[in-house]
Amino acid sequence: MARGRWRTAGGALVRVVLVWAASALTMLALAGILPDFRLRSGDGEGDSITQAGLTAAWGAGAFGLLSALVWPVLVRALLLVPALVLGLLVFFLNGSLLLLALSLTPAGHGGAAPETAVVVAAAMSAVASATSTALAVRDDEAYRRRLYRLADRRRRRRPGAGARGAKEAAPGLVFLQLDGVGYEVLRQACADLLMPTVAKWLDGSHRITSWRTDWSSQTGASQLGILHGSTFDVPAFRWYEKDTGEVVVCNRPTSAAELQRRAVARTGDGGLLTLDGASRGNLFSGGADQLALVLSVSARRGRANRSRAGYFAYFSDPANAVRTALSFVAEAGREVVQSLRARLRGDRPRVARGGLYPLIRAFATVVERDVVVAAVIGDMLAGRAAVYADLVAYDEVAHHSGPRGRDTDQVLERLDRSIALIARVAEHAPRDYRIVLLSDHGQSPGETFLARYGLTLKDLVRAGCGLPVSRRAGRTHSGAEARAAVLAALHRPVEEGEEAHPRPGSEPVVLASGNLGLVSFPDVPGRASREQIERAHPALLATLADHPGVGFLLVDGVVLGPGGARARLDVPGEAEELLAPFGPGAAEAVRRTDAFPHVADIMVNSAYDPATGAVHAFEEQIGSHGGLGGEQGHPFLMWPAELSEPGAGLVGAEAVHGVLRRWLREADGPQVPVGLRLGRPEIARRPREPLREDSRPEAAPHGILPSAEAPAPDETR
Repeated sequence: MARGRWRTAGGALVRVVLVWAASALTMLALAGILPDFRLRSGDGEGDSITQAGLTAAWGAGAFGLLSALVWPVLVRALLLVPALVLGLLVFFLNGSLLLLALSLTPAGHGGAAPETAVVVAAAMSAVASATSTALAVRDDEAYRRRLYRLADRRRRRRPGAGARGAKEAAPGLVFLQLDGVGYEVLRQACADLLMPTVAKWLDGSHRITSWRTDWSSQTGASQLGILHGSTFDVPAFRWYEKDTGEVVVCNRPTSAAELQRRAVARTGDGGLLTLDGASRGNLFSGGADQLALVLSVSARRGRANRSRAGYFAYFSDPANAVRTALSFVAEAGREVVQSLRARLRGDRPRVARGGLYPLIRAFATVVERDVVVAAVIGDMLAGRAAVYADLVAYDEVAHHSGPRGRDTDQVLERLDRSIALIARVAEHAPRDYRIVLLSDHGQSPGETFLARYGLTLKDLVRAGCGLPVSRRAGRTHSGAEARAAVLAALHRPVEEGEEAHPRPGSEPVVLASGNLGLVSFPDVPGRASREQIERAHPALLATLADHPGVGFLLVDGVVLGPGGARARLDVPGEAEELLAPFGPGAAEAVRRTDAFPHVADIMVNSAYDPATGAVHAFEEQIGSHGGLGGEQGHPFLMWPAELSEPGAGLVGAEAVHGVLRRWLREADGPQVPVGLRLGRPEIARRPREPLREDSRPEAAPHGILPSAEAPAPDETR
């Protein structure tokens, strides 16, 4: 036993010395390359290479010690700083620590210009992290011991953990949502070996099925249904509510909070993650105590806002910031190159990908991925019972590059590596974990409505109403979810102003949700009838229904199609016949939406070509979702074989919620419903997991983060 402890201590000492030596050599090399960085006295006379080496060793040791001691204090002091600003501050603070370390060298031999210190500190952090990672990976026993120590430390922090006679923890569940990845896309990616980890699971340990979304095939409705068990009155990604005069947008923090409140009030239940759960990178909390990057709570201000806790836990290690920043720059550059290549080849369909989009894409595919994966790893090492995390990378890229192609193939490859990483860490967690993969919707390809017909849906509606239309067609911005996540991280509002609060008047409010359009008349109380619309705007319905880019309309319980086709939803079989081209269940989905209190006066679904699977998005997206037609309505659910079968013919996110609930009961007994106290729903919690205001996920250990682990050339270590 004593010999084993000495061997462990000796191995740890060797690793520390090697990392120290690598940092010192890096400092020496940079001193020879950078003119404003020196490790000798000012005139350099009398200083030997040995003296410079000793100065480098001293400076590297002081820098490492300061980083270990000072960084946790600095990060806690910066909790109110916007998350992305913190990511930039990391470099400047890191440089300041290096300058302080150099000032501590004997005889003041070290020195650097402030801007040079930032570069040197970043390089040293990256080299130290890479060296530590390589040593840990090569020494499997040391790597396992480190994970076990982390898990044991987290276990001891939990009340009641390790008590005498305590039962072995039941298996936990990790739900990984691959945002926007359709059933057929996943199967093809596995067949092409783009996702070898997932393909291996499908060949042995896991089973897969597709499920069908509601008419509103988008993250807001699907994730609300999956996490909170209700998609009622969510007709689209964005819609106008006449009773408040506001536009509800699923990825606006205030709207997400209100939708979550409505769902909890309707179901009387806090959500899927009420008991010892964690919600990471989602629109909604699912009732979890442990939150990071959750949009429904990001509108809060102050220390009570835990939605961005994952950023701070992640950036508390400066090496994480260096790795992620370098990968961020590489991803932004990759997007610029891919966009330019698409333009030079004359690819069609194509949308504009300039402006800030390369940065938004890099945030979704690098920053958010790294932080979410790190948070999930921390949750598993802490032994939490249920974790739900959303990885949005594919959805963001597919909106602008299309659901299939080289761009999205690369994203799927990196997602597979993240899944493999999480699976490896699960082997060292304090409890067994079952990993469930699922998606919230798919994506359908197609040229945008504007590109195909030269006008937007809003222009077409205004023309049908006899209102003036601009000679220059305007653009409808892409409503991808990553944009909201970036703005939330910066403490910036999302879609505020006139778009959130349309001016009162007789002009229609026209909104787009993928290939689903919504037209509302603010001056008509309640839902407008077909007679009211035709009396006020005689040509509008015919203009819309007969347009070649429109598939069908829903107006007050009646479906209108091209050429005067008409079907009442309350007459059996009529809607089924008219909507047959849109696939099984289309009529039932439209019928359900027709009963929502906030359904628009006119719901417009774009045309759909069953032969090609193409739709026409009313937004600037060549891969879209939100309405009926094609793969957008067919996401997947993939589960370990140990769990019970979900059943055939899953329809709607509420049904998926029921399946996930059942799997949680199978693992850890019945779930406790919400209790009503003082008229407000309060989530029932286990006594051993009290709510903590400053609760934050633990940062994952060095060497197991996506940017460091992935060996592919597009990731920078």
